[in-house]
This record gives sequence, structure tokens and C-alpha cells, in this order.
Amino acid sequence: MTQLLVVFAGLPGVGKSTLAGQVGVSLGVPVLPVDPIERALARHGLTGHGAGLAGYDALAGLAGVQLGLGTGVVVDAVNPVAGARELWFDLAARAGVPLRLIEVYCGDEAEWRRRVEARHAADPLAPTWEQTGRRGAEYEPLIGPRLVVDTTIAVDPLPAILRYLA
Repeated sequence: MTQLLVVFAGLPGVGKSTLAGQVGVSLGVPVLPVDPIERALARHGLTGHGAGLAGYDALAGLAGVQLGLGTGVVVDAVNPVAGARELWFDLAARAGVPLRLIEVYCGDEAEWRRRVEARHAADPLAPTWEQTGRRGAEYEPLIGPRLVVDTTIAVDPLPAILRYLA
């Protein structure tokens, strides 16, 4: 398969990380989530907008290393605003690799809320439903070529995602 930069986008709890992991395993490439970076920054008192940008910059740097080694990479992050997404367009252009965007959402709000609340109960650092709602209000529509995946459909989305990436 051609070396790719695969970038997942979508709000917390929609199923991005699950799908990103499945895609990484299927392609045999590293999956780089932003969450551990953001948590490390928060442990050192770095929170808020500037820390979010720093986390995305660190993630882009790690993805660049992988691309420089000749491997593809899967990025797992909310990517809520156009500015964050521009990192991936710039990185793909610098590395000379195709960029494939996958936007994930959960079309059943009750199920989405259940997922978010279950994650928060298991991990108090995971966002609450209220925090997820605030992020949703700030989420800028992703415009342009991408695959949109609803994780509540009865069909396994992985085969369609892999076809999109081929």
C-alpha cells in the first residue's frame, strides 16, 4: 500500500480511537493519539488553548518522524477547527504523501451520551457529556474530501474505510 497520512476527526466518544486502532492494525502502521500528549501537558500545568495547539504540534512532529521513516501513520485526534486540520495538510505536502481524512460521528445521541458518560466514569480525565457538548459547539465543519463514518450503523465500517484508503 502507498505511504499515507490518515487523520481521524470527530468529537469525543464517537468511536474515532476504536476505528483508528483498527485501521492502524489493518495497515500495519503506527497510530498516534493526541490524548496522551494532552494529558502529559496537563500533568505539568499546561492546559487551555495554547496547550491544545502545543499538543497538536507535538503530534504532528511525531507523525512527521514516522513519515520520514517511510511508514504511513494514523492520527487520532478531535481536530475540531480548521487551524488544527491545516497541520495535516501541511505535513502531507512536506512529506509528499497522500492525506486521507476520516470524520467520525455517532448518529444516535443517546448512544453517544452513554459512551461519553461510561468513558468518564472509567476515567475521570475523559471529558464529561457537558464538556463534549461545549466542544461540539466550537467544532467547525470539516469541508472537502473525506470519508464520513457514522459509528451507529449496523454495518462494520472498517471494510469501507480500507477501500477509501486503497
